[in-house]
Amino acid sequence: MTEQGNWAIGADVTIADVADRAQVSIRTVSRVINGSPKVNAETRAKIVDAIAALGFRPSARARGLATGRSYLIGMIHNDGNVLVLGDVHRCVANEATAQGYEVIAHATLTGQDGSVEDVLDFVRRSRVDGVVILAPVSGVPGLADALRTLGIPAVALASVRLPGFDAMLVSGERHAAVRVAEHIVALGHRRVAHVSGPPAMLSAQERRAGFRSALAAAGVALVGEEAGDYSFESGVAAAERLLSIDPMPTAIFAANDIMAAGVIKVAASRRLVVPRDLTVIGFDGSLLARMIVPALTTVQRPMGEMAQMAARCLFDIIAKRSVDTLIEVDLPLLIAESSAPPPA
Repeated sequence: MTEQGNWAIGADVTIADVADRAQVSIRTVSRVINGSPKVNAETRAKIVDAIAALGFRPSARARGLATGRSYLIGMIHNDGNVLVLGDVHRCVANEATAQGYEVIAHATLTGQDGSVEDVLDFVRRSRVDGVVILAPVSGVPGLADALRTLGIPAVALASVRLPGFDAMLVSGERHAAVRVAEHIVALGHRRVAHVSGPPAMLSAQERRAGFRSALAAAGVALVGEEAGDYSFESGVAAAERLLSIDPMPTAIFAANDIMAAGVIKVAASRRLVVPRDLTVIGFDGSLLARMIVPALTTVQRPMGEMAQMAARCLFDIIAKRSVDTLIEVDLPLLIAESSAPPPA
């Protein structure tokens, strides 16, 4: 602890010290700390100034006792893509810090294997005030209703609107895949293949449906399709099969950037030059898309920003402020070096 005039500075400062410096009651300081509207602007400013001057840090335990909150939120996921998950966690944590909260990340399964009960056990054990739920966990049947029954505010991210959540942030993945197909057709490609994501996942279903429907509308049929699992290895395996077709495709759309990187690796091993011999397009707009050579044409899906928006929405719900229960996010196509007209 240090001294500034007659005032203590640091961890030993109490709410009474703040009240004394601002010349108000302890109860009034408590109201400001807990966001109560029952304090006028002038008094609030005096208290905020006193808190800053003294370096006062409210006890999280004391705040919890006063408000009935834990000042914790959960981020529930089942995403092995560290390029995406790291950005998501950082952005959610930034928003939580700004709101005086901490984030607990919890990974769970998504099959018919007790995943709903696993999430409920996490919520009860951690005593979080609310949860942000990422896809594909958000699509687990019964999860939204179970959280609602437990009284836990939940904001979900998904590629389609799902019933039961307090609010949804929906990314337009079907329409983004339409843009991919339109770009490929506009370049002049007619021998087109697709590496889709896991068939059971909503994101893979949406991307596949948008891509296929736009190709069909342009009179272009797929010459090949392989299902991957969003991993690099599955992209490699799919590309080995697709590039063995004779004549081979001149354009391949992979349902995420990691699988697209697998396609580019196989193309290089066969001495194919991207994009001269083969156009490759991904999905996610991750850091990987800018790191590989050539830079990947991809759909930008700003998961970090989207998760931060979801967290902001969750805090509004916890504070009983009005919120938009449906936020729709458009996903642009970022054209880079990996797409070009087909070889002559």
